[in-house]
Amino acid sequence: MRTLPAGREMTIVAALAVVVVVTGIVHPSFVSGQGLHDLFLNASIIALLAVGQTLLVITRNIDLSVGSVMGLTAYLSGQLFLADQNTPTILVLAAGIGLGAVCGAINGALVAIAKVPALVVTLGTLYVFRGINHAWASSTDVQQVNAYQMSPDFLSFGSGSVLGIPNLSLIALAVLAVVAYSLHGYRAGRELYAIGSNPDAARLAGIPMGRRVFGAFVISGALVGLGGATHAAYFGTINASVGTGRELAVVAAVVVGGVAIFGGSGTVVGAVLGALLLTTITSALPVLGVPAFWQRAVDGAALLLAISADRAVLVRMAARLRARQHSIRSGR
Repeated sequence: MRTLPAGREMTIVAALAVVVVVTGIVHPSFVSGQGLHDLFLNASIIALLAVGQTLLVITRNIDLSVGSVMGLTAYLSGQLFLADQNTPTILVLAAGIGLGAVCGAINGALVAIAKVPALVVTLGTLYVFRGINHAWASSTDVQQVNAYQMSPDFLSFGSGSVLGIPNLSLIALAVLAVVAYSLHGYRAGRELYAIGSNPDAARLAGIPMGRRVFGAFVISGALVGLGGATHAAYFGTINASVGTGRELAVVAAVVVGGVAIFGGSGTVVGAVLGALLLTTITSALPVLGVPAFWQRAVDGAALLLAISADRAVLVRMAARLRARQHSIRSGR
């Protein structure tokens, strides 16, 4: 179980190196200091969402509303500055995390308590949360918040760096470290894998499945909220369409990173590497002169390829297991 994710992660690193080297040869500025700085910045926000999505996919759940929640929390960030341009950055981040956690709690309650499939719930809340965002924007005089209306400190936080490492990348790395350690170092984290591997066995073992799944949705929502707030800090322009279509990119990053769509295996490290790879490919295609259509098709193609590869591996492992069991019976 450990070697499979590790093998996928090394494959991603190798693919990432190939993309960077080839694009760097064609367009040297792609691997310049500023080019890499921008690349990591763009990947950091998707990485935050991918970490939260990983917690859900491990438990055989999914959240398709992440793009809408991201847009809602980003718009909240802008509205806070319209109310008071000197709103502290930490308060804006906390507000985004809080609103994201509330949205995650709504999804989690419907899945864990009402027992509605996550695919159905989050497909519905995708449109509900986006509708709330558009209604909110329509009810105000300012439907788009621009950089000049925000705090300079907030914008400096979004584009700033420490020792050359973007602030947003440092946040993503900190979140990655905490969640990765929690998944393997704490009982609650290991129980998420048990739930995804065999829900019936997990239930018989006394694992509080409803509580664990609900908690995973809340944490994921909080990270999406953080992603929305950091998006506002980095881009500085916010409207009701922020985050549209992000759900595909996030799910693709998670699955490409080796998190089994069928649950029970995978790591947040792999998911973050998947986010970095897909972001790098998307950034490299315009440099290589690839038409915009193919740039949008990358996430879907990567998702299909990763799911097909996972399915092939599962079928092969099942065949080996059956052959081993047959040989044991024959030996007896």
